[in-house]
Amino acid sequence: MAIWEPYVTTSTRPITGELLVSRTISDRELLVLLPPSYGRASTRYPVLYAHDGQNLFDEAANPDGEWEVDESMGRLAAEGLEAIIVGIPNAGSARRTEYSPWPDPEYGGGGADAYLDLLLGTIKPAIDADFATDPNPAQTGILGSSLGALVSLYAFFQHPGLFGFAGVLSPAFWWAGDAVFDFVDAADPPDGRIWMDVGDEEAPERLELQDAYVRDFHRMAALLADKGFGPDRLATVLEVGGRHHESAWARRFPGAMRFFLAPG
Repeated sequence: MAIWEPYVTTSTRPITGELLVSRTISDRELLVLLPPSYGRASTRYPVLYAHDGQNLFDEAANPDGEWEVDESMGRLAAEGLEAIIVGIPNAGSARRTEYSPWPDPEYGGGGADAYLDLLLGTIKPAIDADFATDPNPAQTGILGSSLGALVSLYAFFQHPGLFGFAGVLSPAFWWAGDAVFDFVDAADPPDGRIWMDVGDEEAPERLELQDAYVRDFHRMAALLADKGFGPDRLATVLEVGGRHHESAWARRFPGAMRFFLAPG
């Protein structure tokens, strides 16, 4: 078993719920947020693996703010929706490499398969061993924003039968040209649910990139619909005024979790 310790924030804003940290599993700290009811019964919980883990819970860990995942999961628990959230911090300067399945002509990258090998071969087995997870693929999800969204959709299709839901927030589908569209078009559609969203003001300082986010969102939504993802399996949200920022993802995260966890 790994060594898990209570997470300590330097912020004046306390963590909501029980957040644990381990430095003994991989090359980076892992964060685990437990459901409020954890340990009170023999319940096994769905698990969400979320990228950019240092941005999820603690405003002191990221100058751009946090996703407020701990507060949101506390409120969702009051609705009867609970899950274990595993935050996997990014690799800093190697983030683009880990979160990109294909190299981009301008930015390089293309190391997502090695990152997913780490997640599936090292991190997930450790989480299943140490916590009361429901290992059923239907109860296992992956989620991220921007390039984290790209690698989440890629993982969902690349490893069918391992993930039952994927959160794809403000996806950087522009990476490596049409690579993700060609990949999804050629792939067999896995079972499971996809939440995909975008803001209509993702990058107001770069209008060409902003247009690409919205255009590619609609293009992927149409492609997924053609692959058989109806409204029971695909939720799409275009947020008016939404920007490429943690505050926008914090607003939309609860909707994604309701889509994944609500019965039916």
